[in-house]
Amino acid sequence: MKKVLFLPFLQISSGHHQVADSLRDGLKELDPAIECDKVDILHYGYGRIERMISAIYLKWIDSFPQVYSWIYRKIVVEGQYEEKRYRHYEWLFIRVIEDILTEKQPDLIVCTHALPSYLLSRLKERKKISTPVVNVYTDYFIHQLWGTRNIEFHFVPSLRMKEYLLKKGVTENRIFVTGIPVHRKFSPVKDQPHQERTRLNLMITGGNLGVGLIENFVARVKNESIQYRVLCGKNQSLYQRLNELHHSNVTPIPYISSREEMDSMYETCDGIITKPGGVTISESLLKRVPIFVYHTLPGQEELNMEQLRNLGLATSFQTWQSNQNFENMLVKFYENDNTIIRYNQKLNQYHASLEPESPEELLYKLGTVPHSINALTR
Repeated sequence: MKKVLFLPFLQISSGHHQVADSLRDGLKELDPAIECDKVDILHYGYGRIERMISAIYLKWIDSFPQVYSWIYRKIVVEGQYEEKRYRHYEWLFIRVIEDILTEKQPDLIVCTHALPSYLLSRLKERKKISTPVVNVYTDYFIHQLWGTRNIEFHFVPSLRMKEYLLKKGVTENRIFVTGIPVHRKFSPVKDQPHQERTRLNLMITGGNLGVGLIENFVARVKNESIQYRVLCGKNQSLYQRLNELHHSNVTPIPYISSREEMDSMYETCDGIITKPGGVTISESLLKRVPIFVYHTLPGQEELNMEQLRNLGLATSFQTWQSNQNFENMLVKFYENDNTIIRYNQKLNQYHASLEPESPEELLYKLGTVPHSINALTR
């Protein structure tokens, strides 16, 4: 394997890019000779229009969340076992992706977004390409736009999603339960006995852009037994406004670019209050940090939360807006030994279901042995 091509979609900071970057860095660490390219098919094919579409997309979610949620579920979630065609995407992007493959000549293709996966699946159905393709799912559910049957390998977030793909006709030896990949600089944490806490240390985050209801949440906190560290991401105005509050138990944190520093933040916190974005959740699971979901963006995050709740890996905390004593819910979680024990059991079950090899190690193996499905059977 000489060249690996990563295909996210759009250039806005997202889990699709973070996962691609993590896998790229992991592969380069395993073999510095491997050439890794990352290409957004929209920017490659249509140039500056990508920035405008990204802005419209973010504005749409913010202004009409219920409409976005309804359309999202209608287009890519309903009829989950049907084989759907998205002819408008094929018309817009099939030629673009063919041009990318002609230019890059990859030995392995990794899709961290559904659209490139769908297009490659269509090309494989037409016998236009033979390069092995790996789907790396960056949410805790799999929707209809993802290519499945014609894709060689699937890195899925959970056993539930492995079962889903099996029902869709994907053979078992093509599916690897990896969780959502996390950068190698985040070190796993083993189960630790519950300890009495005199003061809780909780992180609040809304993603790299500092989106969500963080400011409203902070305005309502008052329990002095909880220390909050607010990750403001790249939202400088949020950081400045929180700083000006001089809240005794709220510490705003500006954008953290160092993964080592972020790893240390996880090490010193008792829990995280967050949106259910795939990468943040996956990091929290690796660090065994209890997860409280205070807000969900429409579409993907709503479905992520449904899956996480079913797995017992996250606690819904969205009643904080209507509950005057919402902080008591946090305190009671840690005061109840049985709750902690049950949560650790769910974490243990989840981690036990994952492949013993890291996602980048699996990618390396898949790219360097003969490209026969039978040869790759575990």
